Amino acid sequence: MLEASTSPLNAHEIYRQLQSEDESVWLSTVYRILDYFVNEGLVVKTTVMDSIMAYYELNRNKHRHYAVCVNCRKVIELVNCPMEKFVPEIAESDFRILGHKVEISGYCKDCDKKISGLH
Repeated sequence: MLEASTSPLNAHEIYRQLQSEDESVWLSTVYRILDYFVNEGLVVKTTVMDSIMAYYELNRNKHRHYAVCVNCRKVIELVNCPMEKFVPEIAESDFRILGHKVEISGYCKDCDKKISGLH
């Protein structure tokens, strides 16, 4: 499922998809398998919009950034990395940066139409 998905999925989405395919699996099993995949480096675990719900995606050895709809929580991949040309000025000069996380929030086109139509 993660290989075919164009955006990260949470464990509940994976579980529901398995149920719709008549697969018999426990939600706790989905979490255990995802944790195993994360520990093995096969899957990347992240959170969006400071959610307590984790999202998972196949590790394609490429970091990604997302825009998240504040209404329906749809996760949309950014085409580029907005940090590519950014040079951070860090007070501690011997600080080694390992990574970064950028997230943009707003309304997806479907939610924007619904909300704009209300005004």
